[in-house]
Order: sequence, then structure tokens, then C-alpha cells
Amino acid sequence: MADREIRDDRDKGRLEAFEDGRFAGHVAYFTMQGEPPALVAVHTVVRPEHEGKGVAGSLVRAFYAMAAREGVPVVPLCPYAASWAERHPDEAPAPAAELVDEAVRQLKESHPGL
Repeated sequence: MADREIRDDRDKGRLEAFEDGRFAGHVAYFTMQGEPPALVAVHTVVRPEHEGKGVAGSLVRAFYAMAAREGVPVVPLCPYAASWAERHPDEAPAPAAELVDEAVRQLKESHPGL
């Protein structure tokens, strides 16, 4: 089994996975402004040679754990993160509808490149 490491690059808005020291994939995200602030997962990407090895699930699980440590909710706009959250409700509390609406608005206005 590969040695997997997850690193947060907050400045770039990426939670990155490395297997045996090589980049394997990432979750692109942004920190939503307002009260409460939230972490918004926008895309989950895994390099083709690492697909099917649980990298995406490890990234999303780590993303939720990071948010829990920071005491902020997660808004999973990424389809993979949203489906993962539905399968793991004990680890991934559903955000309020108003929070999701605000995350979508901020994505369009402040982070259109994501």
C-alpha cells in the first residue's frame, strides 16, 4: 500500500494528496466570507494513475476533518464531495440551505476560475 500524505495549501485553495511523495490529486476549495465562515469544496481531481485507490475519498474525508478542527461547516459544491457526504453523514454534516446559496453566490462573484 502506498504511503499517502494530505497537505493543505490554504494560499492556493488546495488540499493535496501525495502517494509515496508524488502528487496524486487535490480538492480545490475556498474559504467563504461571512458568518459563519465555511470551507467550500469546488472540485476533486485525481491523477489518472491514482484513480481507484481511494485518493478522492481520503481527500474529502480530510477536508471534512480539517473543517471540524477549525469549527466551520463544509459546503460541498463538488459533485464527488457531495455524494461522499451523503454516504458518510456521521462525518459530513449537511450545511444549511442558506449557506449553500451563499457559497454558490460567492463562487460566481469572487472565485469564477474555480
